[in-house]
Amino acid sequence: MPYELEEQEAIGRRIKRRRLGLGKTQADVAAALGKTQGWLSRVEGGRIELDRAALINQFAAVLHCHPNDLLGRPYVGTVEENRWQIAAAAVLRELRRYDLTPVFDGVPRGSGELWDWVRRLHRLGDAAAHGAALKELPDLFREARALAEVSTGHEREEAFAVYAVCCKATHSAGHALGHPELIAMATERAAWSAQLSGDPLMPAMASYLRAWDMWATADWDDSTAVLDRALADFERETDRGDQLALRMWGGLHLRAAVATARNSDPQESTHRIRLAREAAERVEAYEGPLVFDRQWVRFSSGNVTIHGVAVAVEAGDHVRALELNAEADQEQIRELPNSRRGHHHMDLARAWLWNGYREQALDELLKAERLAPQLIRNHPMARSTLRQIVYAERAATREKLRGMSSRFHLDDQTVFP
Repeated sequence: MPYELEEQEAIGRRIKRRRLGLGKTQADVAAALGKTQGWLSRVEGGRIELDRAALINQFAAVLHCHPNDLLGRPYVGTVEENRWQIAAAAVLRELRRYDLTPVFDGVPRGSGELWDWVRRLHRLGDAAAHGAALKELPDLFREARALAEVSTGHEREEAFAVYAVCCKATHSAGHALGHPELIAMATERAAWSAQLSGDPLMPAMASYLRAWDMWATADWDDSTAVLDRALADFERETDRGDQLALRMWGGLHLRAAVATARNSDPQESTHRIRLAREAAERVEAYEGPLVFDRQWVRFSSGNVTIHGVAVAVEAGDHVRALELNAEADQEQIRELPNSRRGHHHMDLARAWLWNGYREQALDELLKAERLAPQLIRNHPMARSTLRQIVYAERAATREKLRGMSSRFHLDDQTVFP
């Protein structure tokens, strides 16, 4: 039996407590998951590692809760590591009073200056500095709402566009740090502000957030349906080669690729990756003036590549995941922001581990942590991967010591009970 870490035991205990609270038997829950009762018993006892997001989401759906309830997120850290929750509370306050007169002294700046502030927010998000991003958001939300309150026409629409993108930054931070209330409220306010923005792509961005949230309860088909409806809404702009539309088009298809992979539909997932790759080729063929990525999609060929690896990992095809990475243009991957690269190395760590290469898995996990420490230390799959490496290393070391103690004739000293 693998060495049981406290956190893994806690996950099993949380599942058991939730199951008993709903009056469900192990047989009921196991059947709903397509597993055996014995398998579930081992999960609840901390003897099986839940190392796939799709499986944890399925548990949450069967037990009618949020995955974070089972994972114990947000995770408890040091005082410094927990400070982001102060900023999160301030952001929630602003989101709750979205339709009230903003509390803002003075005259708000124009939309152009607010977009400059958003660019700084983008840089923090790209660096996976989610705590720092959350500290920026309350003031930016307030000023964007104040501008919308006192302006008209295009300027008012731009204020709501800024607000919508702030919701996306909030949503990303909420997911990275494990704050379900922040996630849910950011999604709702993104949909509201996107409709008022006058930007035809902002509603698609809001749909991207909504589809992502549907993964929490394993609603893969609904998630894909939301994405497809959003894609249909700006198909004309995509066809004529609008650069922002092409980026959004590719980004939504990548999101659908992950959803369909988790839904055990590899053929559809591969199709979505192909559509995204076509969009990336059209983006890279563009030779006009620089386009500001207003919706913060961060779409590129490198992004398509790492999603291909991620999809293979989600499908459990770890050999294919490593092959895709070996075939990839590493320069394109190095050009990605730290947040994306960190997630990519975490996926590679999982693939190496499933292939039985613990040292390579640990190396990839260390790379991921160096690139995006706050994201990786708070990511359940990274923590799961590290636990499995620890289990395996302890077991291997124990067997080596057992054999050596036998050769040294220490068995009679009950070194190993």
